[in-house]
Amino acid sequence: MSALDDLRLGARFAVSGGREGWIRTILTAVGVGLGVSLLLITAAIPNALAARDERGYARGEFAGRTDTAGRNTLLLGIAQADFRDLSIRGRLVQAEGPDAPVPPGLTALPGPGELAVSPELRKLLDSDAGALLRERLKGTVTAVISDEGLLGPHELSYFQGTDRLVAGRGEVVRLDAFEGASREGLDSTMMLLVLVALVVLLVPVAVLIAAAVRFGGERRDRRLAALRLVGADARSTRWVAAGETFVGALGGLLLGGGLFFLARSMARLITLESISVFPSDLVPAPWLVLLICGAVPASAVLVTLLALRGVVIEPLGVVRTAKPVRRRLWWRLLLPAAGLALLVPQIRRGDAGGNFDQFPVVGGTALLLIGVTALLPWVVESVVSRLGRGPLSWQLAIRRLQLSSGTAARAVNGIAVAVAGAIALQMLLGSASGRYTTDTSADKARADVTVAIDAASPAAPRADRLAEQLAAIPGVRVALRLTDTTVGDAPKESQRINNVTVGDCPALRQIAELPSCRDGDAFLAAGEGTAGITPGKRYYLDPEEGTGQGRAVPWTLPAGAATVPVRAGGLRDQSAGILATPGAMPAAAAAVSSHSMYLKVDPAAVDATEHARNALAAADPLIQVYGVAAERVNDRFDQIRRAVLAGSTCVLLLIGASLLISQLEQLRERRKLLAALVAFGTRRTTLGWSVLWQSALPVGLGLLLAVAVGYGLGAVLLLMTGFRVGIDWNAIGAMSGLGAGVVLLVTLLSMPALWRLMRPEGLRTE
Repeated sequence: MSALDDLRLGARFAVSGGREGWIRTILTAVGVGLGVSLLLITAAIPNALAARDERGYARGEFAGRTDTAGRNTLLLGIAQADFRDLSIRGRLVQAEGPDAPVPPGLTALPGPGELAVSPELRKLLDSDAGALLRERLKGTVTAVISDEGLLGPHELSYFQGTDRLVAGRGEVVRLDAFEGASREGLDSTMMLLVLVALVVLLVPVAVLIAAAVRFGGERRDRRLAALRLVGADARSTRWVAAGETFVGALGGLLLGGGLFFLARSMARLITLESISVFPSDLVPAPWLVLLICGAVPASAVLVTLLALRGVVIEPLGVVRTAKPVRRRLWWRLLLPAAGLALLVPQIRRGDAGGNFDQFPVVGGTALLLIGVTALLPWVVESVVSRLGRGPLSWQLAIRRLQLSSGTAARAVNGIAVAVAGAIALQMLLGSASGRYTTDTSADKARADVTVAIDAASPAAPRADRLAEQLAAIPGVRVALRLTDTTVGDAPKESQRINNVTVGDCPALRQIAELPSCRDGDAFLAAGEGTAGITPGKRYYLDPEEGTGQGRAVPWTLPAGAATVPVRAGGLRDQSAGILATPGAMPAAAAAVSSHSMYLKVDPAAVDATEHARNALAAADPLIQVYGVAAERVNDRFDQIRRAVLAGSTCVLLLIGASLLISQLEQLRERRKLLAALVAFGTRRTTLGWSVLWQSALPVGLGLLLAVAVGYGLGAVLLLMTGFRVGIDWNAIGAMSGLGAGVVLLVTLLSMPALWRLMRPEGLRTE
């Protein structure tokens, strides 16, 4: 018969070969289906993130700005309305004409006293947990923002109508259209992160699919011996086996497609690392779908044919129970060596912002990770061949591993590859975070919340009273209060602009080292920015700049102003400028000054911060309220980092499910042996420990290999981007512990099945 006829015969065996054939086909379909579903989800992620970006771009407030009011303009105020640990996007809108633009997701602008909210925010407002938030967002909900106006289904967002916005405030912009500015592309380091992340997430999936198509291999090979007995040659039996696997892979494609659509339909319910997407966003590219549909069955056939090349199937049995030929090492080293050969020429390209060649990066990373799957069987075989002495459970486990070290290695290949890739990725993320993280110099031990009141805010004239109101809230203490303005050497088009920070002596001492202080004093903060400032000279507060908005209040800097050093580790990053007490400032300075308050909140005072936010929102909804953070992370980098963590979570879940199926399949194949051991008096706990050792030893060896390969790959990636190479023990420990934890959990979940298989009924045969 031809190879095609043999394939058809194998396919018939898969669907009509009795209980054993059905079980093997189902196991293969489930294992492949899990991998295919994740492949489809991964293929859909770029489109989902692009759709989020497009919606964010469409509701942008940058390119559509204008200075002239008209029939088609809108005043938009940017509000900070975060609630507890939830981020809320708030916008106040005020039409200046009948043709004012309407933001995406709405059909009309809300009027004064009306609210348009996202579905998730509406749920929060209607719940008991949103009682404090209802006090802040006063108004009647007249509309719900549709999907077009939201980044994701779980985004908390609102538009509030008002008639009190004034153009010219820092938090108010005038728009004639909702349109974002040109989007910033990824630099070379971020692009490298994306490329490596895709490889790290996809290679373990491919490894798991390759392992799934070999489920039930030993029993299948024994069935193939019967074909040799009736006259089939060795080539025909291999193609028949490939036909059986092909049916399982096709079933896996169908199951994977079903799981993908199930996950897609549940996308609204899932949030990973603060990222949520709409079901309509999860649409993989058609060419990727076709590639997956063609590559998975073809790979299943190829893997089966290659696996059977080392198995001699004879009419009277399978010659694989004899001692196998020792595995060779030299060709297994070729894969990682080829990967390094592709990556090494890319070293130092990222130092000056240069771009990396994408194909060598992807190919080199993939070859290094796939090299783990080639090296692990050799490592397991080499180690277990030298072991033997120990408790009975240990001896049973070692003997089993010596007879089938390849099967044990295949079971943990996915974990080893995933951990190796995760270690390299975490090393790169950890080093790159320093490049995209800015130190704010904020002292969280002294303040938890920052309040910024613009000079044009209606609450600015009563900032003193507002500070007293905040201090009266139980659990809230005003740790520091400062007033800020600018000063120039001319009323218009000043050649030198400096900051002026005003506060009482205790407040100024928190940001500078003052020799002595009393009301009426002024100081120069040491730095290059104050080099040209002369005490006793006439200056102008809030000078007119290019827009001509300044009021140019004349002010003479006190002649006795001394230069003082800035205190390190203060509540804010104080650059060089002028420090003054209230008595040194003219009365007119109050009209051109903004206010900053730093609040310290007692952790035991539940919702004290929310009461403070409510009091500030009642005074002016546009008052900016921020949580004090010791560092600020670049938005694009933070998005990539969260997406990588979300993808890693999905891969680990898949690996755990696939390992459980593999473990159950191996136990099922050995049920007669297990039942016989129990019948001869072997303790069940001994067999349980032997199963644990059979899992733990390959996993331990796989993790050691993963640490070595992962560190090597991470070191090369760091050299490519110009970062210093070091051992990130936190990343190594966390990823190795996570991988070991997944295997331990899978082993524990398989124990009930092991106990059932050890019953005497397991000796029954047909």
